[in-house]
Amino acid sequence: MTMIEHLDVATNGIHLHVATMGQGPAVLLLHGWPHTGALWAEVMPLLADAGFRAIAPDLRGLGGSTRVAGGYDLYTQAADMAGLLAALEIQQAMVAGIDLGVGVAWMLAMRHRTLIRGLALSEGMIGDLPGAERFLARGAPWWFGFHSVPGLAEAVIEGHEGAYLDWFYKDVPAMPPEIRDAFVAAYSGREALRCGFEHYRSFAENGRQIREALADRPTVEQATLAIVGGVVGDAIHGQLASIARDLRRVDIADCHHIVPLEQPRAFADALIEFDRRSGDRG
Repeated sequence: MTMIEHLDVATNGIHLHVATMGQGPAVLLLHGWPHTGALWAEVMPLLADAGFRAIAPDLRGLGGSTRVAGGYDLYTQAADMAGLLAALEIQQAMVAGIDLGVGVAWMLAMRHRTLIRGLALSEGMIGDLPGAERFLARGAPWWFGFHSVPGLAEAVIEGHEGAYLDWFYKDVPAMPPEIRDAFVAAYSGREALRCGFEHYRSFAENGRQIREALADRPTVEQATLAIVGGVVGDAIHGQLASIARDLRRVDIADCHHIVPLEQPRAFADALIEFDRRSGDRG
């Protein structure tokens, strides 16, 4: 049986902790908050068995990756991932992003178009682009503002990390305890918390970068898949509808937000079928 290999990869002035598994066409898997690359632990074997090389890094500042003061904007994180693929000698990959990983995956596809052969996004948003009005009808989630105030959230939460993070995991009662514990450990301590919240503190700059990227090139040229879960739902499909040249949609039932842990087989199958159909189109 193929095992997950753990690597420490230098890219863009930092080091990323990376899990990789399998051989074949590369699939880069980008997690969100409060997760690490371990989010994909049940998806990676399914991709490997289907003939793919699954690559799951911890995002900048998170998990086993370098904790740094800045660089949490989308341009910098897209460069992190482009450098990772170069270091692994991968010439082209599909990228899938969930939650905060959505923006990073989208920007990677926009700024490194020949590197990314397909783009799959789930349970997140591309800044404030139109199309997510139903999800935002009652305003943005409360923690967006809380996490965005410099120094506040980490001061309040330090020492209570498990209790706080469990609120975000409550919809996944079947989450393997070792994954839950790994997530909590990754966000324990003031500096670990700060690095997680810096992703939120970059939202304003990310919005500027998204507008700039679309002004330069207004269309996502790669085949694009919206994987619709149960919380953010079809917001990402709505945002992509006006900017993606070739957009498909898969709805996954019986899940909330952390789809790769709730429905790993359905998520993996969506990626596998998407890649096959994209290849058939040449």
